[in-house]
Amino acid sequence: MSFKIISGLAGVAPSYEAFILDLWGVVHNGHHPYPGVLDCMDRLRGEGKPILLLSNAPRTNGYVIEFLENIGVARERYDHILTSGDITREVLVRRDHPFLQNSGGAFYQIGAVRDKGLEDGLGYQRVSSVREADFLICTGLVDDQIETPEDYRELLHEALKEDLPMLCANPDLTVMRGTTSHYCAGAIAALYEELGGRVELFGKPYPEVYRQAMKKLQLLGPSGILAIGDSMRTDIKGADASGIDSVLVSGGIHADDWGLQDGQLPTAAQIDEVAQVHQFSPTYVMGHMVW
Repeated sequence: MSFKIISGLAGVAPSYEAFILDLWGVVHNGHHPYPGVLDCMDRLRGEGKPILLLSNAPRTNGYVIEFLENIGVARERYDHILTSGDITREVLVRRDHPFLQNSGGAFYQIGAVRDKGLEDGLGYQRVSSVREADFLICTGLVDDQIETPEDYRELLHEALKEDLPMLCANPDLTVMRGTTSHYCAGAIAALYEELGGRVELFGKPYPEVYRQAMKKLQLLGPSGILAIGDSMRTDIKGADASGIDSVLVSGGIHADDWGLQDGQLPTAAQIDEVAQVHQFSPTYVMGHMVW
């Protein structure tokens, strides 16, 4: 499949009007920004290229903005931000999703304490057991440092007995925090589907998040946008399906698969093998997002 390995954005940036950046694995590793990424963002904005941060974070954007500030990614370095949490909250606001119709509004949340704000002020009731719930909201694992999706099998069986549908606010299966991979909400949602549960996922790679991203960028279509991400399954798949050119950053989630050191580039054969598996290809590949 067709792709080009590049060392940085300097040679391709002039061909694009706007940039969509993933956060985890591209802008930061969960602890701090990757070397060179802030300079790269500043150069793009200095050339009048708007930046939209597009994240599968299961929180609304205000919490993500605060987190970014705390790790050194200032608000003035990007123009827009959109999260899967934002998309999930819109669904809760509209109340027209089939999972919410004829629902009493009681939900059981699977996720960490930090995953908050989705239902604030909307009149829903968070309950302490699945037997009290009308539906599930999955934002992740309670403690992703030590837990795996298998720790939730019994709970999911109980929810299945109640025929509870699940709204998943983060389709990611895993995320890199530092140099360690941690499970995300998407892995629990995948297990629930495997058991026979009904699941709806929000965020990348699904079309609605890209439609909203283009709206925020005030662009009528995908032409002129370059999306940068570290996951074939979400970032590159979503961009490809929306007709958006993409950059796969090899120093993120796929680095372990390829046996790469930090920022090292994979071989063309390694990239082609992954592209063949997924049946789509990134436009470009680079180690980390640098200029």
